Amino acid sequence: MDDPFQPIREFLAEHHPFALLPDTELEALARRIAQRSIRRGGILMAPGDRVGALSVVRHGALETRSPEGHLLARLGEGECAGVRALLAGGTAVNQITALEDTELYDLPRAEFDRLRATHPSFGYFFSPQGGDRLRGARGGSAVTERWGLTGRRLAELLKREPVTIAPDASIRQAAEAMSSHNVSCLLVVEAGRLRGILTDRDLRRRVLAAGLSPDLPVEQVMTAKPQAIQATAWLFEALILMSRHDIHHLPVVRGEVPVGVVTTTDLLRTQSKSVVYLAGDVAQRTDPHGIAEALSGIPDMVYELVEGGASAYSIGHAVSTLADASTTRLIQLAEAELGPAPVPWLWLAVGSQGRNEQTARSDQDNCLVIADSYDPTRHAVWFERFARFVCDGLDIAGYVHCPGGIMAMNPRWRQTLTGWKRTFARWIGQPEPEALMYSSVFFDMRAVAGDTAMFQELQSAVLAQAKGSRLFLGHMTGNALTHQPPLGIFRNFVLISGGEHNRTLDMKHSGIAPIVDLARIYALDGGLTPVNSHDRIEAAVKDGRISEDGGRDLIDALEFLSLVRLRHQARLMRAGHKPDNYLTPQELSPFERGHLKDAFSVVKNMQGAAIAAYRGGRA
Repeated sequence: MDDPFQPIREFLAEHHPFALLPDTELEALARRIAQRSIRRGGILMAPGDRVGALSVVRHGALETRSPEGHLLARLGEGECAGVRALLAGGTAVNQITALEDTELYDLPRAEFDRLRATHPSFGYFFSPQGGDRLRGARGGSAVTERWGLTGRRLAELLKREPVTIAPDASIRQAAEAMSSHNVSCLLVVEAGRLRGILTDRDLRRRVLAAGLSPDLPVEQVMTAKPQAIQATAWLFEALILMSRHDIHHLPVVRGEVPVGVVTTTDLLRTQSKSVVYLAGDVAQRTDPHGIAEALSGIPDMVYELVEGGASAYSIGHAVSTLADASTTRLIQLAEAELGPAPVPWLWLAVGSQGRNEQTARSDQDNCLVIADSYDPTRHAVWFERFARFVCDGLDIAGYVHCPGGIMAMNPRWRQTLTGWKRTFARWIGQPEPEALMYSSVFFDMRAVAGDTAMFQELQSAVLAQAKGSRLFLGHMTGNALTHQPPLGIFRNFVLISGGEHNRTLDMKHSGIAPIVDLARIYALDGGLTPVNSHDRIEAAVKDGRISEDGGRDLIDALEFLSLVRLRHQARLMRAGHKPDNYLTPQELSPFERGHLKDAFSVVKNMQGAAIAAYRGGRA
């Protein structure tokens, strides 16, 4: 005889969070569920109604509206209605109406409360909502972190007070102090503040090799104004800083007071695959093919980071650091071959590298700023050869030529400082389609090498022009809306139809790009200097451009979507395939699919807020 409860049991087993319950619980639950139907237009609950059950949509669709009539949500198959009412004491606050003939499974309130109390995963799913639930999902991964870079602060590595010396002490006294304390460096401190650093390498190269007297003061051979990092920084931030500047000893400070030194050896002990090692390997290579060989370790590094529980934020910085290291090394090789530049210059990374959000080797996006003393008749050949050397080298190393030609080797993107100021002013003042397209790339600029003073001048000029420009920001918002989260009217996924990526989700253009676009708009509106999307959102919250809740939700959506994409790409790279952005929902667990919908819902809501703020409510 057929089991009449089997269809209910099977349905629940396919939908989160019921899918997390034991089989025995599902078996019993199927017998306690009541079934009912509502005709199209029928009201499931209205404000003030007493709610005695959690209603799960079996077939059909429901719509939730506030007492003022604002649309809050649409629910489809497998989604639950009445959650807020049950969690608020059993009284409905909003009205839920059937959009079409709908069948429901009703779980009695007593059973709902019992399951939340006895099964933590079930209770966790229903306690917070939307962005809060995303926050919980993201935070839970920190418990299992094995890689140790994103879950630990630098202060945890400091086991002793720094060994210091005064700037007027002799080199001999410095050497004696290093020997007696068995350290490889000294911090040079005056009036409690860091003045410099002296390492054993400095003693060999600047003193012994140069034949200097050991009676000279330390300040003559120290590295003055060294790079330093706050004790509250994450380990991965120290790794990145050391990689970019090719240093092995990094002073740690609290405010301006030195509290210790961290070395590459200290950091390497915390990990198995190291961005420092890869960046150091790149720095030793003598041609683009060698750099490509060094970068072959990226897939393993990303895989270890993902599996170890590192954040997408730190992984993006780590991978982008290797692109920076490759660019810097190629610039060194170019200057060795071509000789010194005739006038100062600045190499900028733009796009995902500029935002520190790369996840794998991809096409390159870069440009060159040249000092206004540039004379085309005397200097053009050098800069053309220089840019081509670096861009072609990056192509060989695995950062292929940009299909759209956004590279310093393109004369259009090799301009003087004044020329770049005019270009940005034109884009902001005349936001035509082409200008908006380039704005989404070039406004994400970051200095990689060269005269950083020119970067400060250019960025300040651009932000001053963009800040509060309603015409420009309105057009930017409209352009950003071309990227829509793939979530349908009933919270079902809208998959790509047909073609090579049939039945997949485009995690880059439909998931992450909308958040990147919003972060850029808020930053430009406020004249804010951060370029990384996470940092831009944080800065926009502090500046009052976004509410604290909206900012937190957007950051958590960005982190979750980025990690989902990274896991997908890491699996492909580990298997020897080229990473892509196209994910099938079947790759995810029901738990992950639920959070993916939450993330897309957050983005949709924030896009709506941006429309109201910058386009007067017009999409």
